[in-house]
Amino acid sequence: MRLLIVTQVVDQNDSVLGFFHRWIEEFAKNCEKVHVICLKESVHNLPENVAVHSLGKESLEFGIWNLEFLHRLVYVFRFWRLIWQKRRNYDAVFVHMNPEYLVMAGWLWRLLGKKTALWYTHKSVDLKLRIAEKFADIIFTASRESFRLPSKKVQVVGHGIDTDFFTPDPNVPRGEHALSAGRLNKSKRHDLAIHMSTEQGRVLHIAGEGPERKNLEALTHSLNTHVEFLGAMTQLQLRDEYRKAFVLLHTSETGSLDKVVLEALACGLPVVTRDPALKHLESADREYVRREHSLTALIEKLVWILKNK
Repeated sequence: MRLLIVTQVVDQNDSVLGFFHRWIEEFAKNCEKVHVICLKESVHNLPENVAVHSLGKESLEFGIWNLEFLHRLVYVFRFWRLIWQKRRNYDAVFVHMNPEYLVMAGWLWRLLGKKTALWYTHKSVDLKLRIAEKFADIIFTASRESFRLPSKKVQVVGHGIDTDFFTPDPNVPRGEHALSAGRLNKSKRHDLAIHMSTEQGRVLHIAGEGPERKNLEALTHSLNTHVEFLGAMTQLQLRDEYRKAFVLLHTSETGSLDKVVLEALACGLPVVTRDPALKHLESADREYVRREHSLTALIEKLVWILKNK
């Protein structure tokens, strides 16, 4: 199968989407050819059967014009040009977390006879998602809570955790500090992790960056507690933190299965979560992640479904 992937970023060092580099590698193992359209392209090392086509954010965002509307027009034009020029070079489309691309091109892909799939793991349900659901042939999600729009097209397939990368390291001694990981948004509730670590008398490391950082730093100061803000991290840096911490404090209120929980477990890091739906994971281990959420098995399943459904 020849596959077109549409995603935001191709950059193995990106602090949020760096993991998707490994997804593309696994897709490449299971497909004859993979074309990737991304909004922004940076550092990557992908197999020869992968072609990356950027919409150009990496150049426009540092340009002399700071006109977001104009940039969006450029992105849309380049997107339409690419999907039309490459229409004979792909059989199916996999849209990662961006339903707006199905809103823009779902009708065309349907006319061209292309199988379309949307990967979506977020509690948000907006008009874009409702329209995208109509055009998608299949919707993949990680857990029942990760897709809130009722649809017969939904297939719950688990997260894709690279269990060959996220591994324990017996040569790395664990410290006594707790870890909280994820973008610094209100919904991640790192403030609760700060309160929990303070009550336990533990130092807390927070891995991630985002708009809530100043508020979290102010809370740390008011509580006179010890918190280290690690900032945005690559996958390699985050793995090192999983290996060194004593426990992961999971306080997110997104309502869905958070992949940082699974990554931590894969690295042998115990988890304490405030989410009642995830309490069973406090007793889970690395083998559970390998069995239920392996990246290799996930991509094989996605490709098989795209070929046969």
